[in-house]
Amino acid sequence: MRSFQVQAARNGETPSPSPPHHQHRQQQHHHHNQTPFHSTLSVQKLRRFNSLIFVFRLAAFSFSFASSVFMLTNSRGSASPRWYDFDAFRFVFAANAIAALYSLFEMVASVWEISRGVTLFPEVLQVWFDFGHDQVFAYLLLSADSAGTALARVLKGLDTCNASSAFCVQADIAIALGFAGFLFLGFSSLLSGFRVACFIINGSRFHL
Repeated sequence: MRSFQVQAARNGETPSPSPPHHQHRQQQHHHHNQTPFHSTLSVQKLRRFNSLIFVFRLAAFSFSFASSVFMLTNSRGSASPRWYDFDAFRFVFAANAIAALYSLFEMVASVWEISRGVTLFPEVLQVWFDFGHDQVFAYLLLSADSAGTALARVLKGLDTCNASSAFCVQADIAIALGFAGFLFLGFSSLLSGFRVACFIINGSRFHL
């Protein structure tokens, strides 16, 4: 620096004085204070968003798991109908069990992202994986519970529910829980769709 100033003085130029050392350190300190403020705010917003997704995942898991348990235990002895005697009820059980397992996996992924600040899979894979599977399993639940509802209405018009009303009531509860699981999985699908849109537009899974 001194050689540059001497050479500039010899050439008749006015050397530009270098900023004092303490001013340079203050500028660096000021810049250092500004950057973490914005990054911390972004991290907090992203964490709240991911926490909301986790709540929906938890609700979808709880209702789908409860639905599969209610349907699985819907047997009242040899004289009573059994849920596996009906294709629609087997569909209800299978769809809700699959949705519960998927929601459990997504809960783990959400906890991972909240605690570590990164996605479980690479980001581009994670956002598309979440959105695609949310859509598939939401429609799977809707189809299964709709088929179960149609069968339940048919059974109520027959002697099945008159002979074993508890069987039909428990089947209705399982189907209703399945619809609740579909509802919260649909909410999760909306949020995962928002993440996909943000990733396409901004290159990030969240609009910061």
